[in-house]
Amino acid sequence: MNKTVLAIIIGSVLVGGAIFFSGPKNGETTSVAQANNVSMAEGKQIVAIDVKGGYSPKQSVAKADTPTVLRMKTNGTYDCSSAVIIPSIKYEKNLPASGITDIEIPAQKAGTTLQGLCSMGMQRFEVAFN
Repeated sequence: MNKTVLAIIIGSVLVGGAIFFSGPKNGETTSVAQANNVSMAEGKQIVAIDVKGGYSPKQSVAKADTPTVLRMKTNGTYDCSSAVIIPSIKYEKNLPASGITDIEIPAQKAGTTLQGLCSMGMQRFEVAFN
């Protein structure tokens, strides 16, 4: 077996192992309901999203017919996720490299899903309103 084939096999095993071990463990779930990033304050719900190398969590569930604030938190964020676009409310803004930016979202009807993305369209998040 030559060195190139051996290197490809070893690389495949390492990548496959990394993917396997980074998934949910026994009893864990990747359910949207587990995100637990929605809270209430002063009659508004706050949906907290960390911004760095993408958006976390990628999916959130919020209450419909309630004024909402997306609280975008950056911490040394210099990638494309710091340029947020939310097409349905015509929002486009470059977030600061570090800090908190609150985005006011009007009350959304049940069944609505608010989608946001980075300036390149590669990183996405969504908030489902129930």
